[in-house]
Amino acid sequence: MKRKLQARHLSMIAIGGSIGTGLFLGSGSAIHTAGPGGALAAYMAVGLMVYFLMASLGEMASYLPVSGSFSTYAARFVDPALGFALGWNYWYNWAITIAAELSAATLIMKFWFPDSPSLLWSALFLILITGLNYLSVKGYGESEYWFALIKVSTVIIFIVVGLLMILGIMGGEAVGFRNFTIEDAPFHGGWLAALSIFMVAGFSFQGTEMIGVAAGESENPGKNIPKAIRQVFWRILLFYVLAIFVIGLLIPYTHPNLVNESITSIAVSPFTMVFEKAGLAFAASVMNAVILTAVLSAGNSGMYASTRMLWVLAKEGKAPRFLAKVNKRGTPVNALLVTASVGMVAFLASLFGDGAVYVWLLNASGMSGFIAWVGIAISHYRFRKAYVAQGRELNTLPFRARWFPFGPLFAFALCTIVILGQNYSGFTQDPIDWYGILVSYIGLPLFLLVWLSYKFVKKTRIVPLQDCRFDGEETSAK
Repeated sequence: MKRKLQARHLSMIAIGGSIGTGLFLGSGSAIHTAGPGGALAAYMAVGLMVYFLMASLGEMASYLPVSGSFSTYAARFVDPALGFALGWNYWYNWAITIAAELSAATLIMKFWFPDSPSLLWSALFLILITGLNYLSVKGYGESEYWFALIKVSTVIIFIVVGLLMILGIMGGEAVGFRNFTIEDAPFHGGWLAALSIFMVAGFSFQGTEMIGVAAGESENPGKNIPKAIRQVFWRILLFYVLAIFVIGLLIPYTHPNLVNESITSIAVSPFTMVFEKAGLAFAASVMNAVILTAVLSAGNSGMYASTRMLWVLAKEGKAPRFLAKVNKRGTPVNALLVTASVGMVAFLASLFGDGAVYVWLLNASGMSGFIAWVGIAISHYRFRKAYVAQGRELNTLPFRARWFPFGPLFAFALCTIVILGQNYSGFTQDPIDWYGILVSYIGLPLFLLVWLSYKFVKKTRIVPLQDCRFDGEETSAK
């Protein structure tokens, strides 16, 4: 591996991983479900949880920067079986997500070219993101930097335009807080509605943990990772909270177009609706291009993260050895090609037949991100305990997470609630929606099966605090 990722790359990788269709399309549905106040509260609470997770990951990644990230940390500080399961869980999650992004990109292109074949666009986009990852880690970092910059610029312009509209400077009369007081706003649907938005918000923020995977190829992880962690959280939370605040003020939560979060309905994206209300021409086409950028960014990042995780699993003997091959540019070529192939096969499964296979694959990956977050929280708790138990000084850490142990415990508790509440409404129906429950929760038993099977076969045990390995200290200073 080559350490070629700079601080600006790391910051944009984390920002780019979380600003996507969840904000551009899903935010409208969140406001419609829980009202503007409920959506704001949910996103702020989940944003706080993500802050603690990022701080936990930052403490471990700046001290021990490895591409295996939380898979390696879980194996070293908790249980090798948990590290094995987390690694395969994360690889599978992003490999299937690549297929989802290919499907989304194809639908977006049909906004401009309605009669074009789906396979043409999916093949072109797969070649593009595979090529960017094949070139070098710097090629991935640079492309992700520009992808993310487009998204960030769009959100900033949206917030500025929205605030001017709220004050009545452009787009007609001043709206003020009128839409926060209609019917039962700002909190619509009570706490159950807010709980459902916790899940939506969680999906929106997923991808921030990629900074941990990228740490293994950072130029100066001891310095750059803490810097990126400090910047990224506040930027992301600011973007999300301000954007949702602007949408909630300008568009009534009862507006029928907010219900639609389909990626084919660019015209009813809350961003498009606000830009059109401001009198900006070609708003739908511009937002379509931005959402295409977001989709390609997610696919690009997913290819990078899953390829690195598969390479680490092979290097540690947890995947076939041929996947550990690295070319002279530091790219794990075999792992990249296998991941790209899985993404393409999953995409083809969505085209042929009734798409049932693909839907099941996608549902199985649905809670994988939350499972990875639980793994980060547990690993950091044990990392800090082992660090102190072995007589190491906390002031020697390049980055120290605040509010320990509250941070990882809070993140663990909230992630667990979100996982268990994935489809709570299925249990409250009469009769109980067993199919919906099975589809929603299938990822959890699959993860437990992989974890416990490895544990049974390899006879692994929880690693005692005194035996936790901290070798690699020298890499944090380079």
